Amino acid sequence: MGTIAMAASGQQPSGVIGTAVKSAGSRLRSIDALRGFVMVVMLLDHVRETWFLHVDITDPVDARTIMPALFFARLAASLCAPIFVALTGLGVFLYARNHTAQETTTYLLKRGLLLMAIEVFFLSPLYWGIAQPTLWLQVIWCIGVCMIVLAGLFRLPLATLIVLGLVIVAGHNLLDPIRLTPDASFHWLWAMLHQRDILVLPFGLVAKTSYPVLAWIGVILLGFGIGPWFLPHVSAQVRQRRLLLLGVGMIALFIGLRLLNVYGDKPWFVVDGDPARTMMSFMSLTKYPPSLDFLLFTLGVGSLLLAFFERIREAGVTSALSVFGGAPMFFYIFHLAMLRVLYHTALAIWGPNHGTLFGFDNYGWVFAWYLGLIIPFYIPTAWFSRLKARRKDIAWLKYF
Repeated sequence: MGTIAMAASGQQPSGVIGTAVKSAGSRLRSIDALRGFVMVVMLLDHVRETWFLHVDITDPVDARTIMPALFFARLAASLCAPIFVALTGLGVFLYARNHTAQETTTYLLKRGLLLMAIEVFFLSPLYWGIAQPTLWLQVIWCIGVCMIVLAGLFRLPLATLIVLGLVIVAGHNLLDPIRLTPDASFHWLWAMLHQRDILVLPFGLVAKTSYPVLAWIGVILLGFGIGPWFLPHVSAQVRQRRLLLLGVGMIALFIGLRLLNVYGDKPWFVVDGDPARTMMSFMSLTKYPPSLDFLLFTLGVGSLLLAFFERIREAGVTSALSVFGGAPMFFYIFHLAMLRVLYHTALAIWGPNHGTLFGFDNYGWVFAWYLGLIIPFYIPTAWFSRLKARRKDIAWLKYF
């Protein structure tokens, strides 16, 4: 965070201080590079939702019937939400090191409420159009809620936050048998916390709690908990070693729990004569809400990726991704809006060809569109990212 402070004040780094600032910039670059990487991966899933929506993908994915290419693309996209939420926690820790507790609280509350408002008033109408007034309480809503919860918790001792995060992540699956019906007194609260469900609202609206927030609160706390690894006095080699050990440990624990097949997710099964689909069953993990196994796998991979970007933080690809990852909220809103424009333009020109939907018959076209859109979506995002880094005097830019 030293780089940001120096840039804002107009000071120039020199000597030992300059070395520390460069180190801080490298640490931030690796974080932004990981964020940029998962943004690029996320784009594939959203392009699929644009041009291949007529092909139903259940969740959890049915390993017996799903197209393998779709399955593994979906598995890759599963990395996005856990890594985003964990990096949000890490970012809050680094922010809090250079701001007072009150400033951090204010920032978290404002940013959290802004994200929730964006989900309700912009993204949901973008999804439903005119005919289906549904509030989709998805990942942006979830991150907003998590930031507000963190605003009330981050003053606690770090060890307490880590223990609380571990208890939530490791133990929330014990709550799975609790199912409340819509007529129950606290159904709405439970649907927000742990039970993916539909809430009936006034004025003909309904809300779908796609991302129940309880497990994600545990994730943001654990992301906050590794913040000390990114302080200036921790060498890059020590940080990389810790991230590698953490990633390998989580993936090993995931494999062990999955082999036991008794806790952490739904049971997997053997598909006779088809090892590939047996592996798909093994890797078919529950995201809504995220199971323990899902979080162990995705966050384990995320930790390894962060160690990798730390190791190659001076490489050109890292710099490019870090620019991309420097404006995640802008990219999220921009690419979803542009995909809807593209879809409705195609629908207006060619009309529906799959019931009421327009789409491609071959998944290869989805992948071709994905590759073709990376650069066009990168250019405006990189422009906004550089604007955000350059114009520290524009306060609202930091919220995007």
